[in-house]
Amino acid sequence: MVATLSVPKVKLKHPPLRIHHMGDKVLRQPAKRISQVNDEIRQLARDMLQTMYSSDGIGLAAPQVGIHKRIIVVDPYPDKAEVPPLVLINPEIREYLGETVAGQEGCLSIPGVFCDVMRPAGIVVSFKDETGRPRTIQADDLLARVIQHEIDHLNGVLFVDYVENELVLDQELRKHGFHMQDVQRKR
Repeated sequence: MVATLSVPKVKLKHPPLRIHHMGDKVLRQPAKRISQVNDEIRQLARDMLQTMYSSDGIGLAAPQVGIHKRIIVVDPYPDKAEVPPLVLINPEIREYLGETVAGQEGCLSIPGVFCDVMRPAGIVVSFKDETGRPRTIQADDLLARVIQHEIDHLNGVLFVDYVENELVLDQELRKHGFHMQDVQRKR
């Protein structure tokens, strides 16, 4: 049985947490491991889920809301109430699977910007769930992409750091009020 937190998948007028945007140094600092899964961590996960749903997101990492803890929340199916979200505490990718494929990504910390990013099609990831139980799952396609994207946030990396077409990236960033100087190239 999968442990789940009970959070309605609805938009709140005033979400509990504020999402930081690209250019804010808080997004570039690595997060710290969580030593104990307790009620405080479970409440953080609930607040993160509510904030994610309120912003029409499918993933959110604690550094995006200014909290330097290694926790991410993921829900590639926000319109399906019967599909529970995932809470991944101290997630670690154990294995990359399949080919590296292009896929369009966006980010709640870089609103409006969407670009193609190359990532492995599948992963095996280990983590603790919201009860503190160790788990390992295999993810592919959209779920794998979202988990990789959010784990990058825990390491101070943004998806734009991987975008190969600098011209398109520069145009997209400018159009939405962001700057190339805040991109840290990953090659």
